Amino acid sequence: MKRFPEQLLSRPRVSGPRAERVTIAGSAGAIEALVEVPAEEAGERAAPGLAHFGVVCHPHPLYGGTLDNKVVYTLARAFVELGVPAIRFNFRGVGASSGSFDEGRGETADVLDVITYGRDRWPGASLWLAGFSFGGAVAVRGAAQSHPERLVVVAPGITRVAMEGVASPACPWLIVQGGADDVIEPAAVLEWASRQSVPPTLRQLAGAGHFFHGRLQELRQVVLDFLRPSASLANRK
Repeated sequence: MKRFPEQLLSRPRVSGPRAERVTIAGSAGAIEALVEVPAEEAGERAAPGLAHFGVVCHPHPLYGGTLDNKVVYTLARAFVELGVPAIRFNFRGVGASSGSFDEGRGETADVLDVITYGRDRWPGASLWLAGFSFGGAVAVRGAAQSHPERLVVVAPGITRVAMEGVASPACPWLIVQGGADDVIEPAAVLEWASRQSVPPTLRQLAGAGHFFHGRLQELRQVVLDFLRPSASLANRK
């Protein structure tokens, strides 16, 4: 069986949004999280009129996946660029988060707990949910219960996490897949996507590997292009 490597990658230092480390109560105990709030929202912790907030799930906990992964960082900053606060968090057993790895089941509970925190913090704001690799599959699992307005999954680990019986996302959603991914087979992702009752927007980046080395700006632009119309519509209301 092919191993499922994930990389622990440092987060670049970029000025702009306010970053806040928080601890969220979860079913397995404390969940370590980083909340990034756009500069224009930074003065209002609750921001009751906010249209959206985002949650991003990281790759496999047993192979170095954390909230500081570069793809996770890229997804969160795409949200922030559109004026949407973003929550990155560590699954159970990672960093300062309590608990231990649970094959995607407990991690689904973790993301739902983080979403509850976001909804309490920004009442009335709709959810943008995202995830990379293992976290992409967990985001799809979580979407069935959290009903996001938009869902973004990058190289979703649908061959590494149990997806049987998981409902198709009901919202507009995006899959970004590297054409040269050697961890999650592109053909498996495309076949899985073709069976979903709500077809995703599918973007395959030719030649891109699992971690999108050298392609992160391209990935960011694909995500922005998908989300920007929703953000613009909310701003006109």
